[in-house]
Parts: sequence; structure tokens; C-alpha cells
Amino acid sequence: METSKFHLSLFVSDIDKTIQFYTRLFGFEPVKTKSDYTKFELDNPGLVISFIESGDKVSPQFGHLGFRVSNDAELEKKKSELSQYLEIELEEQNVACCYAKQNKFWVNDPDGYEWEVYHFIEDVEQNEPKYSAAPCC
Repeated sequence: METSKFHLSLFVSDIDKTIQFYTRLFGFEPVKTKSDYTKFELDNPGLVISFIESGDKVSPQFGHLGFRVSNDAELEKKKSELSQYLEIELEEQNVACCYAKQNKFWVNDPDGYEWEVYHFIEDVEQNEPKYSAAPCC
């Protein structure tokens, strides 16, 4: 029996660069690829994510995307793996974002979509000022 999964579809400007980036980010190949389309299916977290090549519709200004990992060791492992292929844009430790203390790092896909990989530590009552007006989580 198939479990329910969240589905997300994003417009991208170059399907080949997108496939290369997300194969590295997710750690496996897409389940379907066409000349202007690709789809990955993740089991953990349960997500179906597809990409449609349509450069005129690309708009990374919607906020950001992310993966929550279980602990700091898993966060460090993912950072080590990704840094071999991708530029780590920013690393943050013990930041209060989205009313949660987190350790995280950020990578950007070829169209500028921001991905945070983070470890949730605990809920907090305040955001840091730099996150108060920023789209977060």
C-alpha cells in the first residue's frame, strides 16, 4: 500500500542542470525524466517533487525549501557530502528562525531556489531580528 506524500512542482530554466543539482542534493537519480521534465520521489521525507523546464515562469522569490534532519551528526554528514559538489552558501548555528532554535546550512539550486538543511533543536519565543521580516520555514 502506497503512503501519502506531499507533491511539489517547480519551474526551472535548465532541466539538465536541475537534474544534476537535485541528484546530488537528494542522493539518488530521478524516477522519471523527459526532455523538459523530471521527477524525484523521496520516501523520507515522503515527497514527490517534479521540475518543469519553463524559464519564463521561474521565480525563486516565493521563500525557500528545506530538509529537517534528526540530529547534528546527520546535518554534518549531509553538509560534508554536498560540499563535494555544491557550494554551501551559508552556515548558521543556534539561530532562532521560525520561532525555533536551529543549526543549518543553505544551498541554492541552478535557478536560485534556496534550500536549507537544518536540525531543529527546540522551540523558542522570539526570532532573531534578521529573520523577523524574512520568509522563513
